[in-house]
Amino acid sequence: MSLDGIVTRAIVTELNNTILGGRVDKIYQHEKDEILINIYNKGKNRKLLISASSNNPRIHLTKYGKSNPSSPPMFCMLLRKHLTGGIILNIEQFQMDRIIFIDISSLDELGNPTEKRIIVEIMGKYSNIILIDKTSQKIIDAIKRVTSDMSRIRQVLPGIKYLFPRQDHKLNPLELTENNYYQLMDEDKGNKPIYKFFYTNYIGLGPLISKEICFQSNIDIDRPLVSLDMKERKLIFNTFMIVINKIKEKDFKPILIKKNYGKNYVAFYGLDIDQYGKNKLCLDSISSVLDEYYIKNDTLDRVNQKSQSLKKSVLTKLERSLNKLAKQKQELEDSKNREKYKIYADLISANLYRINKGSDKVELENFYSENMEKIIVPLDKRYSPAENAQRYYKRYSKLKKANQLLLQQIPETEEEIDYLENVLNSIDNCTEVIEIDEIKEELIKEGYLKGNLNRRKKKVAFSKPHHYLSSYGFHIFVGKNNKQNDYLTLKTAHKEDLWLHVQKMPGSHVIIKTNNQRVPEKTLEEAAMLAAYYSKAKNSTNVAVDYTEKKNVKKPKNAKTGMVIYENFNTVFVTPDIVKIENMKKIEDS
Repeated sequence: MSLDGIVTRAIVTELNNTILGGRVDKIYQHEKDEILINIYNKGKNRKLLISASSNNPRIHLTKYGKSNPSSPPMFCMLLRKHLTGGIILNIEQFQMDRIIFIDISSLDELGNPTEKRIIVEIMGKYSNIILIDKTSQKIIDAIKRVTSDMSRIRQVLPGIKYLFPRQDHKLNPLELTENNYYQLMDEDKGNKPIYKFFYTNYIGLGPLISKEICFQSNIDIDRPLVSLDMKERKLIFNTFMIVINKIKEKDFKPILIKKNYGKNYVAFYGLDIDQYGKNKLCLDSISSVLDEYYIKNDTLDRVNQKSQSLKKSVLTKLERSLNKLAKQKQELEDSKNREKYKIYADLISANLYRINKGSDKVELENFYSENMEKIIVPLDKRYSPAENAQRYYKRYSKLKKANQLLLQQIPETEEEIDYLENVLNSIDNCTEVIEIDEIKEELIKEGYLKGNLNRRKKKVAFSKPHHYLSSYGFHIFVGKNNKQNDYLTLKTAHKEDLWLHVQKMPGSHVIIKTNNQRVPEKTLEEAAMLAAYYSKAKNSTNVAVDYTEKKNVKKPKNAKTGMVIYENFNTVFVTPDIVKIENMKKIEDS
């Protein structure tokens, strides 16, 4: 991961320059593994975010806020009890590890000063936020308790003494000497790639900076360690020392590393990195870098986690509907042959005197055919000829009713399948947790999930659609779920605005705000590409996208959320291009 010991050192340096000496004002816990501390210092209010998320653990100042649960979790209440009003006395990193201490002085219930320590351990799925009494070193509590059943090596429970995580005999790179470096290289035998030597032997070094040391030394990162001659070892050591000196001198240069195309970031770091060329963005603080990188990554990660069970439930219901449709179509096909059963019944009734009881079949003249051809009529020998006729009449009547019912039910099942596929597409398009919550509420409302609808009286926040600006300055909106689709089409769009949707497939509603102006062909193409990309056809080529004025779009009575019909439309064909879409100007706050 990018957040290694060097980035941790940059964070600690920044926090010492910004919140050291500050007063803890408010504490929130908006996620089960994440807290937000409001700190007032030097006339400024700052938000310190600390996350023990398994996928995105971190600590940094943030400009973003999140909605809080209706009642604070127990760990949040504990932190408020011990830390609210306290002064931050010390912020330090443990050696070069991804462990940060924050010492806070506050008053206990009797008004006596006490000193508590927040320990932030950034260790992937083992990340944790622990509160201890600094004097006794005993754990007060942790955001993730670790019992003996979970770990035999190290427990994290209230009342026991805090123990540091194992460092597997790694060395502190800040104590690097040339002799130790060569000795370690001699001892580390084998064919492992050279870049792995650094992060497997030194505390706080990750793969990114390890590869950078090789890159700056002009040595292939995959070369075996044993293949290096003395000159190359010396060259790598000198590069390594340059990195270490930058850390000691606190010469940090926070950067975001971009993809080869588009606006997304693949990594970040606290020092300048050359191996990615010009695909990087320098910012003035490590917190700004982490805020920019994680605000999307962490949110999407939480969206993915929350959407998994929802998606599984919808897929189960979709599979049932598809099976139901197949069965209905087969029954409809069978019902088309119902006339032969009426013929059988009529022929038996007309020839009762000729048929012996106990026969399993009889050959009769078919007076319904022009040539009075003879046909074989199957019989059930358990019944009399009259009873066989009645059974055929009943079968005919049942199939006739079934045919009429199936002609009504099949379109309803097909409509249900369209709806469920549209919901799946919406889940894939979601970028905020609130959008997943809206889909869940919608499914409860439509009767697909059990649960209580949110009927709180207080104002509930609404999610926002994608908002793009076309090359010619036209505003384009893209719904991410059915609720947004309905709102865009039925509430936001004016009758002269253009409405787009991928043809005969689940997809987002797209609106071009025309402001009574003619829409250029380029803008129409851009909007059509968005409609194709945010649909089931995103990976297809030459996708048909229908467009019409919003006044031609109607919502049928009793239609499900997001489902509409339209007329008087034209069609344009486009191929979704992720590079072009990522390079389109996007307005975050729509």
